[in-house]
Amino acid sequence: MLSLDFLDDVRRMNKRQLYYQVLNFGMIVSSALMIWKGLMVVTGSESPIVVVLSGSMEPAFHRGDLLFLTNQIEDPIRVGEIVVFRIEGREIPIVHRVLKIHEKLKSPGLLFLVWKWFQTLLSISEPLPVLLSISKKDVGGSELHRAFKMQNGDIKFLTKGDNNAVDDRGLYKRGQHWLEKKDVVGRARGFVPYIGIVTILMNDYPKFKYAVLFLLGLFVLVHRE
Repeated sequence: MLSLDFLDDVRRMNKRQLYYQVLNFGMIVSSALMIWKGLMVVTGSESPIVVVLSGSMEPAFHRGDLLFLTNQIEDPIRVGEIVVFRIEGREIPIVHRVLKIHEKLKSPGLLFLVWKWFQTLLSISEPLPVLLSISKKDVGGSELHRAFKMQNGDIKFLTKGDNNAVDDRGLYKRGQHWLEKKDVVGRARGFVPYIGIVTILMNDYPKFKYAVLFLLGLFVLVHRE
């Protein structure tokens, strides 16, 4: 009955009113996209807001909880941190906790070898990291300090759901034992409980999703104010 009333309103609208409502609807959609893009830039995450779709993280998070994410590159991954990550071959990201971290050290780079030669030549006794930290604080050697940090190895990590009996290696693609930072969509910084349950309903029942979108579109088109 409600849908019929909407259709009657649409029929009574003249072309100018209809064009105005379509333009208004387009502005709403554009504003929402701009806000979303702005959140992506501020948080560094491709998906700043996600909904928990399973119970694998209970009791920390439940189905329908809305998570707020950030993904700043300079922030190190820590054990116990809750991350959202993608797996090759899976469309929907996973929300799980970091269980272990594995760091593979690289071989010494050119900077390190040059420093060792310089240290030997001048008989400097202080270790390189100490001198670099001193120079960064006192003599503006931040570029040198950053260059040394680049010699560190790659960080890899293993995840697990709080409510799961085993780790996530069974979920990773074949032959993959660790995740890397490139797999991370974001790190959980806050949440609102159960507010995303509508998203789950739309995901589980596609007809419900299309009905909601259709009714929202009609409402915007016939709303006069």
